[in-house]
Amino acid sequence: MAKYELQHSVPEAQGISSAAILAFVEAADKDIDSLHSFMLLRHGAVVAQGWWSPYAPEVPHVLFSLSKSFTSTAVGLAVADGLLTVDDPVLAFFPEDAPRRVSRNLAAMRVRHLLAMSTGHAVDTTEFMFRRRDGNWVKAFLARPVKYEPGTHFLYNTGASYMLSAIVQKLTGRPILDYLGERIFAPLGIEGATWGTCPRGINLGGFGLNVKTEDIAKFGQLYLQKGRWNGAQLLPEAWVEEATRAHSDNSANEAPDWKQGYGYQFWRCQPRNVYRGDGAFGQYCIVMPDQDAVIAITAGVGDMQAVLNLVWKHLLPAMQPNPLSADVAAHTALEQKLASLEMKWQQGQSSSPVAAQVSGKRFVFEKNDQRIKSVQLDFAGDGSTLTLRDAQGTHKIACGHGVWIMGMTAFDDRFPRRVAASAAWTDENTYTIKLCFYETPFCPTLTCRFVDDQVLYQFKANVSFGPTERPQLTGKRA
Repeated sequence: MAKYELQHSVPEAQGISSAAILAFVEAADKDIDSLHSFMLLRHGAVVAQGWWSPYAPEVPHVLFSLSKSFTSTAVGLAVADGLLTVDDPVLAFFPEDAPRRVSRNLAAMRVRHLLAMSTGHAVDTTEFMFRRRDGNWVKAFLARPVKYEPGTHFLYNTGASYMLSAIVQKLTGRPILDYLGERIFAPLGIEGATWGTCPRGINLGGFGLNVKTEDIAKFGQLYLQKGRWNGAQLLPEAWVEEATRAHSDNSANEAPDWKQGYGYQFWRCQPRNVYRGDGAFGQYCIVMPDQDAVIAITAGVGDMQAVLNLVWKHLLPAMQPNPLSADVAAHTALEQKLASLEMKWQQGQSSSPVAAQVSGKRFVFEKNDQRIKSVQLDFAGDGSTLTLRDAQGTHKIACGHGVWIMGMTAFDDRFPRRVAASAAWTDENTYTIKLCFYETPFCPTLTCRFVDDQVLYQFKANVSFGPTERPQLTGKRA
């Protein structure tokens, strides 16, 4: 076995039934729209893993706020290296960026307040950092009013995570991706990780990290093993314990798993002694010390609590202290299910009388906030080619009927990214296209309804930080 490969095992050998895992996967298929991947580790071995195609083991997935737990780890390394303590004043690292008048609360803010989301701010600072014209996000953060005494008020504040990244970079002279890369990622065999940066080249800290599902699982296993990996103590055990215990009272939150206490960029969970890192739309690294288990999940869901509910219902109670008797039938059924997982492609008909009338015709839109200029569909064989023109340029996307077709596009983003596309006629006049940007949670649906010499075009997102539905546009045949 290669040095960095995780061991694999039959679930029953590690005290968990294949039937319980199958029930979890089937429930996710039925009730959750949609999981993209999951890995379950018990006693250090992978007992089940699956990817809903076109999501795949070798493809990284954006983590959003699960990135925060990695940032916390970088701080833990810097503390171990003697570069700082969690009681150091935040202002001490950036005297040149301090506001002219420093409030008592800002002066009292310590590194541990950044870690525990108890900086004293009344509003998340991130938006103000984005708006900073000179790109100095540190200065933007320090300029915000600190309403409460630090340590007395929990506020989920992604700007605080960015400040942790900025502090570590200032002390080490390199971005935290490089720092973690040498100290954590290389020993764990995590390769190809990327992390977005601010205009000044500092890793975003609170979001922006992209890794594979197996990398999430390895990270969770490192924490489960209290910072130890392959016989080496990569991260101090004391930091693991300190980072994952509750430091802030977040009981004012409504969702059950968001009110159990907040650690150093980790959340406490409902079940006893379970903690997690998580990110928007269902990116999870769940660590269960009492069960000696780790669960890594990527997803594109609007209801993040629903995913955890399935874990607590199906997986947690199924973990037994001793190995179980072999269950060949259940394990075979589980393996078959895991091998056949697939995101649902667009349902509907592969043809319509309207197709011949609109194929190759370009429909032009008046100026609009979506900056869509024209749309064109070309039908051939078992699919179509969608050509969209917007302010970014021209985007061609091949769409399959009853299958996903893989490609690359910069549509709806600044840079090209991987996409899988499927399409179908959902009624005689309406052609519906489903796009799956399978390095992300985002799988929007585009509809083109043809009426006389016009097309009614609409974009709907599965999940979004804002509205999921954009205004319908009317295009005229050129």
